[in-house]
Amino acid sequence: MGKFIKNLVVCTIILGAASAATVTLYLQRPEPVKVEVISKPLLIDVAEVVKQDVPVNIASQGTVSPRTQTTLIAEVSGRVVEVSPKFKAGGFFTAGEILLQIDDRDYKAELKRAESAVASARSNLALEKGRAQVAYRDWQKFSKGVSRNAEADELAQRKPQLAEAQARLDSAEADLARARDNLDRTTIRLPYSGMVRNKQADIGQYVSVGSQLGQTFAIDRVEVRLPLPDDRLSYLNLPTINKTPEQRKKTLVTLSSSQGDSVYEWQAELVRTEGVLDERSRVLFAVAEVIDPYGLNSEREAPLRIGTFVQADIAGKTMSDIVVLPRHVLRTGNQVWVVDAKNRLVNRIVGLLRTDGELAYIQRGLEAGERVALSTIPHAVAGTEVRQNSSVKTSTLLPPDSAAHKTVQPASTAMAESVQG
Repeated sequence: MGKFIKNLVVCTIILGAASAATVTLYLQRPEPVKVEVISKPLLIDVAEVVKQDVPVNIASQGTVSPRTQTTLIAEVSGRVVEVSPKFKAGGFFTAGEILLQIDDRDYKAELKRAESAVASARSNLALEKGRAQVAYRDWQKFSKGVSRNAEADELAQRKPQLAEAQARLDSAEADLARARDNLDRTTIRLPYSGMVRNKQADIGQYVSVGSQLGQTFAIDRVEVRLPLPDDRLSYLNLPTINKTPEQRKKTLVTLSSSQGDSVYEWQAELVRTEGVLDERSRVLFAVAEVIDPYGLNSEREAPLRIGTFVQADIAGKTMSDIVVLPRHVLRTGNQVWVVDAKNRLVNRIVGLLRTDGELAYIQRGLEAGERVALSTIPHAVAGTEVRQNSSVKTSTLLPPDSAAHKTVQPASTAMAESVQG
């Protein structure tokens, strides 16, 4: 018992000494050094809002295809006896030029027989007309006072025989027309100037009716199907069916394609739309037309060949009172930082017309003369004080010489993007 009390006293003395030391150290602590923190305003670049008229161009893409193309089919049978040197893949030909000649000897003989049949039928008809006149005079002479029915009178005047002779002549003339057509079909020619896509018949080959001889297409003009998302149709002057080509406002299209290290351009015109929205992708296909794509009648830097994949820049409407800003200043929810008169940040929600990858086109939410922060300000909050480093006008962000070439992001045939990017 005495030993326990002795240990308790020792512990109490140790705890008391420790507590006294702690209190002494606390009371003798040095005063903390006070440092005054000076808040410096953020240094930013700003753009002064200037509203301007901006042409809204739409970008798309497509593959060049012929407007007129033909699959040559033999309408008569026979052996190919002549082939034009231009009838080969890639060969150019002119309208009416003979491409293939099928042996026509049998068809010339058939034409002669048909001509002879017509001559014989005409002679027979003339003979029958003479007989009919004689029969008519006899009928008038002996028909008085005689009661006959209509059929007997017609027989007496040889009207059935005359009708039969006329029918034989009509049949012979029809056979003659068919013989002439068959003879003409032995010569393969086309009513347009064009190019041979592929050749499937050659000299000495026997072809029957329905045999495929080759494929051709016209080269006076070509077409490109361009997908347009339905949310961008309002930006374009699309052709309508109730206006003639002369009444329509032309919608110009610039086509471009990379070939090696070079980029070539061709001018086209939007001539029609297919009139039906694709149910899955919600796009409308418009058709652009290029005249003289191979440059046969005009100077071209490069021919626009069938099958070329091209990018299309479609000239759209001009939108008024638009503010152009760099796209990076847009924050989530279409918000931008506006600098007020006290040089403090104000959060502003704006109405976005569209984006083009580099620039954002603001339709509403900003007034002329306001300042918009161009610098990226991480972790900023409304009311943060700022100071101006440099200032530009928003109208200088879109140079006049390049305004017509700023386009909406390319449309996709698989999924239409939203206008707001």
